[in-house]
Amino acid sequence: MTDELRAALAAVPVLAGYDGPLERLGGLTNMVYRAGDVCLRIPGKGTEEYINRANEAMAAREAAKAGVSPEVLYADPATGRMATRFIAGAETMSPEKFKARPGSPARAGAAFRKLHESGAVFPFRFELFAMIDDYLKVLSTKDVALPAGYHDVVREAGSVRAALDTHPIQLAACHCDPLCENFLDTGERMWIVDWEYSGMNDPLWDLGDLSVEGKFDDGQDEELMRAYFGGEARPAERGRVVIYKAMCDLLWTLWGLIQLANNNPVDDFRAYADGRFARCQALMETAEFAKHLAAVRKG
Repeated sequence: MTDELRAALAAVPVLAGYDGPLERLGGLTNMVYRAGDVCLRIPGKGTEEYINRANEAMAAREAAKAGVSPEVLYADPATGRMATRFIAGAETMSPEKFKARPGSPARAGAAFRKLHESGAVFPFRFELFAMIDDYLKVLSTKDVALPAGYHDVVREAGSVRAALDTHPIQLAACHCDPLCENFLDTGERMWIVDWEYSGMNDPLWDLGDLSVEGKFDDGQDEELMRAYFGGEARPAERGRVVIYKAMCDLLWTLWGLIQLANNNPVDDFRAYADGRFARCQALMETAEFAKHLAAVRKG
């Protein structure tokens, strides 16, 4: 056991004196451990540059109150350490499990609906274009090259921004970073964890982003949206979901480059960033994308 892990266990009241087994769980940037019926998160190196831990802790507590996230047992904004109740009998999701586990896209849609309709208020405003600017500022201090044509696509995204602004949607408390691994499925209910990027946002961002992260096919998209909307999505709603598929790739391209600059060893972040950017470009160039953009403009 590392000194850092010992210190973290000692600092959490519910884990003080714990000497049982520790199981390392997933995490792209953080170290996450199961200690009995407690889940302990220790933040990764460099995350303090772009994560507000006080905002995260407040959002995690609000999401728990809304019934979509485990109870928060301890959170220290100064160190970023957090302990939550471990959800027994739940599978940590992946793109493969979203395909293999019947009804899982619908359960995710139902969890999003519960969160978005809960009336929860998160302290952060997740503003896509401001975040792109912020990430570009962070990267301007690092020795990492943007993918060729990145600034051109950001300029093209101006028309996307204009279409979204034509009919502003009521903001809701959103997860904003719905990686499959942030979903825990019991088979009856889907739980959502990890509120680092959460904020008040257009709720349809969550649906578009999960579809991309889960590599959903048309059938899974349909199942997700039907559970969320309680039936057929309107063209403007469907259009927003598709637009956010492209925009989340545009944003997370930059996130990947920050991980690369911080020497995060868990993934090939150059390939991650380039792959996301290529997928964003490819989608934005389709006739389908133009059709969805028109539907959003029309409202």
